[in-house]
Amino acid sequence: MKSKPDDRRDNVDRIQKNINHTIQNMELADEMIARTDDPKSKEDLEAKNDRRQDALDNMRAEIRDEALDKKRGYQN
Repeated sequence: MKSKPDDRRDNVDRIQKNINHTIQNMELADEMIARTDDPKSKEDLEAKNDRRQDALDNMRAEIRDEALDKKRGYQN
C-alpha cells in the first residue's frame, strides 16, 4: 500500500480557517463570561481563552511559514 504524498497546497487556507474558528470560539466564550455569575465557569472559560490565545499565536507563526514556503514553491 502506497503512502499518500504530502500535499501542502491548502495548508495556508486550512490554517486560516482554524484561526477564524478559534477567534469565533474566543468571542463566544467572552460573551458567556459576561453573562454568567458563576465564578468557576468564568475561570474555566478564561483559562480556555488563554489556551486559545496561545494556539492562535502558534497558528499565526505556522501560517507565516507555510505562506513563505508556498511562495517559494515548497522548495527545500
